[in-house]
Amino acid sequence: MATNTSRPRGRPRRFDPEQAVATAQRLFHAYGYDAVSIADLTQALGINPPSFYAAFGSKSGLYARVLCRYSGTGAIPLDEILRPDRPVAEALAALLEAAARRYAADPAATGCLVLEGTRCNDPEAGEATRAANVAAEDVIRRYIAARHPEEAECLTDFVCTTMTGLSAKARSGHSLDRLLATAHLASLVLAQSLPA
Repeated sequence: MATNTSRPRGRPRRFDPEQAVATAQRLFHAYGYDAVSIADLTQALGINPPSFYAAFGSKSGLYARVLCRYSGTGAIPLDEILRPDRPVAEALAALLEAAARRYAADPAATGCLVLEGTRCNDPEAGEATRAANVAAEDVIRRYIAARHPEEAECLTDFVCTTMTGLSAKARSGHSLDRLLATAHLASLVLAQSLPA
């Protein structure tokens, strides 16, 4: 009696693209887009360059997937914080506090992946990162404009500039306490700038 003991040819597939994107996210967040090479990525992912290019097309192609993942797993949950039932100044203060906490949460990957990525040298990756940043700024602007249209532009710039500063300071080693102190000071300005 013959039994079928044949197996599919080749090695079994062990490469998990979603896990690869998570691993790449940690690398890009920790070191920045420009500092992470294809060699770094293939070594961390345990694949060779042809497999890397087959799976992601390019480094910037992988980065675009990282940005999508980050928006769902690592980015500040704007919709949860900027609720319409909450006073605007209070919500913006909570946003700045959340930014400070998130930017200091992982000592190996401080700051904001998106904000830090806006300065990368790769045109395609830079464009994708700037688009993600502009989308977040638009959420903040629309939230403020719904109740304070005349102040929306200026206050959005203030909040986003503060968040960029918090990210940069987290990257340069500021402690959570220092980041929170800055966020608190900015919150006082917001409270004075907006009616209750």
